[in-house]
Amino acid sequence: MAALWRCATGPRLFRIPANNEGKSRPYEANTAEVLGDRIIQWASFMWSLSCWTSPILVTYLYRKGYFTIEGMNSGLRMAMATAVILSGAFWLRGIGRWANPDYCTFIAILTAARQVFSTENKVRLARYDFDFWAWPVNYSWTQVAIRDVPMKRLQPRTKARGVAAKVWGLPCDVASYLMVHTFGRRMIYPGTVGLLQKAMAPMLQEGRKKLVEKYDGERAKLLALDGNEIDTMFVDRRPMGEEKGRKLVITSEGNAGFYEVGCMCTPLDAGYSVLGWNHPGFGGSSGIPMPENEGNAIDVVLQYAIHQLGFSPDNIIIFAWSIGGYPASFAAMNHPTVSGVILDATFDDLLPLAISRMPESLRGMVIRSVNTYFNLDIAAQLNRYPGPVMLVRRTRDEMITTIDPDAIESNRGNDLLVKLLQFRYPKLITESTITMLREWLSAPTPTVQAAVYNQYSVDEQLCTSLLKSWVEENSANFPCLIGEQLSTEEKTQLVLFLAAKHMINYESTHCTPLPASHFRLPWSLAALRG
Repeated sequence: MAALWRCATGPRLFRIPANNEGKSRPYEANTAEVLGDRIIQWASFMWSLSCWTSPILVTYLYRKGYFTIEGMNSGLRMAMATAVILSGAFWLRGIGRWANPDYCTFIAILTAARQVFSTENKVRLARYDFDFWAWPVNYSWTQVAIRDVPMKRLQPRTKARGVAAKVWGLPCDVASYLMVHTFGRRMIYPGTVGLLQKAMAPMLQEGRKKLVEKYDGERAKLLALDGNEIDTMFVDRRPMGEEKGRKLVITSEGNAGFYEVGCMCTPLDAGYSVLGWNHPGFGGSSGIPMPENEGNAIDVVLQYAIHQLGFSPDNIIIFAWSIGGYPASFAAMNHPTVSGVILDATFDDLLPLAISRMPESLRGMVIRSVNTYFNLDIAAQLNRYPGPVMLVRRTRDEMITTIDPDAIESNRGNDLLVKLLQFRYPKLITESTITMLREWLSAPTPTVQAAVYNQYSVDEQLCTSLLKSWVEENSANFPCLIGEQLSTEEKTQLVLFLAAKHMINYESTHCTPLPASHFRLPWSLAALRG
């Protein structure tokens, strides 16, 4: 009976070992397990659909009278019938698994690993692919001593209000909360939508298979500060003995990206060691991707990289795509000694993008909701990181432009660069130089951009010499106050020189994979020190 219970309550199994060479094959479930699982999955699908459409569903039920006594009694009878059906499906699936030798072998290995997660049990378990909630915890945030300094966090951008204003604004606050926690959060992070995850499940399984079998990837579960379990994959290139392999690239995916099929491929193709992770609520990770949870997730990933995998911060590069720039900049802000940050197709702040995507009639509600619950101000966090930064701008980006993909001047990556340079070099960014910088950023083609660069006769040797002299006589710290004694022409040249050092273009749309040839380590002002 104990074995049957373990099978009934066990995880779904996707792949099992095929031989002793680390290869795997799909798990073949019998008819009883397939039927029971389909009923349970269908119920899960309907629940996910009802959550996504909850405002419409609640309105419909209200109009049909389900909020009356008679309606609630009818609803209760339906719920009880559903519970009976699900209970039967649960035991049918368990019996099917219990009768399958492959599943029984797996559940015995999983039970042993949960009791003692030794190296041997970990290796045996790693050959299986199954629901990640059942994977034992490899690393917990509690394994590191309590921080001397608490994590830095951005606060919601809400204004202080008096009692009368709070009472008057209560209906809007309630509406904002409901909008964020129903469809709003899912619009910002569509990767959490159950329908999308179910549709992508075969691709994610195939991606994990490739990472494990081709690259010897090691999957691990990390327990974050908030209790969320973070799904990670590590590919170690250090045994190959190459210089790039000694550097670890921690990747941070976009709002519908997963490490299995996301930006991990770029640093892997470039030859680096790579650690990928899924946002809370994505793939095998638990929770929901609210800003605080995102910060806790990337923080435990960095702790794991440093204290468990053995990489020093000065050998860690953080590479992010799209909205992944938020946890990436959070990590850089709280771990300022990492060696660099590369942000691909990333914006400066969520608010302008949210406003541009929603109807003008909802502008006030959008501002209230984003400022209160999703203050994803990447530029503010990046400005609190003192190390090297590289930005990759997609020239036909349809996602982070506020007008259309052809209006490159509306790409919010431009604003991220401007805010970074304004903070780091405040004496260089004047009214005239920022106009010139915007002109360079608005160039519609690489040829036109190069023409703008040449129009201002940028002397790269002169710029390097001016910056090197400043660093040697002062420091490489930010803000860097170079510029007070320089002419307008020298300031203009320096601004364009620095812009070109901090940003490269990639001729593509938002979701095209970044080729390894465009994966460049950030330029460092400190490198000019003699």
